[in-house]
Amino acid sequence: MRLGQRLRVQTQGLSALAAEEAGEELDLAFDAPDGPAADAVVAIALPVTAPYSPRPTTAEPKSLRRVPSGDEPKALDPFLALKERIHDTLLEKLGSKLFDSSQNDAQLRATVVDQITQIINTESVPLSAQERHILVSEVSDNVLGHGPIDRFLKDPTVSEIMVIGEKPIYVERKGKLIETKERFFSNEQLRRVIERIVSNVGRRVDESSPMVDARLPDGSRVNAIIPPLAVDGPSLTIRKFSRDPLQVEDLVRFKSLTPEAAHVLAACVRGRLNVIVSGGTGTGKTTMLNILSSFIPSDERIVTIEDAVELQLRQPHVVRLESRPPNVEGKGAVGIRDLVRNSLRMRPDRIVVGECRGGEALDMIQAMNTGHDGSLSTVHANTPRDALSRLETLVLMSGFDLPTRAIREQLASAVDLIVQISRFRDGSRRVVNITEIEGMEGQTITMSDIFAFDHAAGVDAEGRHLGTIKPTGIRPKFSEKLADYGLYLPPEVFGKIDPMAAMRKSSP
Repeated sequence: MRLGQRLRVQTQGLSALAAEEAGEELDLAFDAPDGPAADAVVAIALPVTAPYSPRPTTAEPKSLRRVPSGDEPKALDPFLALKERIHDTLLEKLGSKLFDSSQNDAQLRATVVDQITQIINTESVPLSAQERHILVSEVSDNVLGHGPIDRFLKDPTVSEIMVIGEKPIYVERKGKLIETKERFFSNEQLRRVIERIVSNVGRRVDESSPMVDARLPDGSRVNAIIPPLAVDGPSLTIRKFSRDPLQVEDLVRFKSLTPEAAHVLAACVRGRLNVIVSGGTGTGKTTMLNILSSFIPSDERIVTIEDAVELQLRQPHVVRLESRPPNVEGKGAVGIRDLVRNSLRMRPDRIVVGECRGGEALDMIQAMNTGHDGSLSTVHANTPRDALSRLETLVLMSGFDLPTRAIREQLASAVDLIVQISRFRDGSRRVVNITEIEGMEGQTITMSDIFAFDHAAGVDAEGRHLGTIKPTGIRPKFSEKLADYGLYLPPEVFGKIDPMAAMRKSSP
């Protein structure tokens, strides 16, 4: 065959999609007749009996991928183009029927599947039974479910899902970001999924309100932002939470915490100390808050206050409050601060604020100082000292011109303990400090580490940190308060050396 001759391919037996997925070796027989204008005809013989064996659903079918063509716009392969065509035709045919409240979920899905089958029958494209099943399943999931992210929502190894328009979907597994080959085939499809999620919890997203926080039925946290604020198309971020909430034993098994540190934290919560969980984004603050809340006795009344409900408390007497954004007219907003103030009139034994990120910090600190001991909350900060500075700044955001010393005195009196969490480069999340707030010395809040992470242990050959959180040997001053509740912590919990015991032994 000479340069310049054209090659025409003829397939026999299976469709092009089935041939690609079958992975069979092809017999190529071609005849290249002489003559400058002659074409070469290649007959590709495929065994008709070769079964179509698609990849498992956990893998990425080649047929569903976009095929980039150099610097040109991305082209759809035939199967994906067919799926888009069926999807668009289905939306046109059903229209408002998709939102018919007279049909339950099962009836609506049956209607959608029936319509998809009819549309496929009108397409002059040869499809195997397996291909038809894939089309019906994926198009119905796109219309009624969450499209290509459905499989990640069902995958227990995925902790976070990140979508940017039509770009590949990223997920987080074991603390590491991974690019997948799944993607939404249009911004409109992604927009519909976002609207479906937020409408289920009474939120809205449109040009006048292009940012929204919401949640899925299983409690997973959802953040969405759409154009014009999101330049590259709608952006969707989902942080998943385990259907079975992690227990303190799980943190010990993951080496995020030691049994001794866990024992101290449990005693602090039962002894009604005010605890702040501090950490950066994605370090596990909400998970730690959930675990600390599990130590609250079941005979106490708990009020939780969150932007989007995420905590999964198992106690029988829990009142869950959730903030509300403004309506279309810009009215009716109920913020965290309003809920904190209202919770004080609800006879709470414990107040748990999902996160302090504004003026509600002042109301939270005042509640801690006015008889609502045992309150819990989280704050974004990198160290325990930064957590106090962050709370001081948030108090100033309340709109009151308070002197710095007054704010710090309130903080020193209200907060008893700071639990600092960090996410390391190996993807692990560890408690790195358990710090007691001791009081004031001049203009400075004094604090001491009861437990601190041992960074000197280094890392292993795979880059995993070998260190653990260890006691510093300092016995905390709140031990006396815990003793009032019948909670006694042996000196061994705080290390082999107890300075106070050593002083008592050396005294005459």
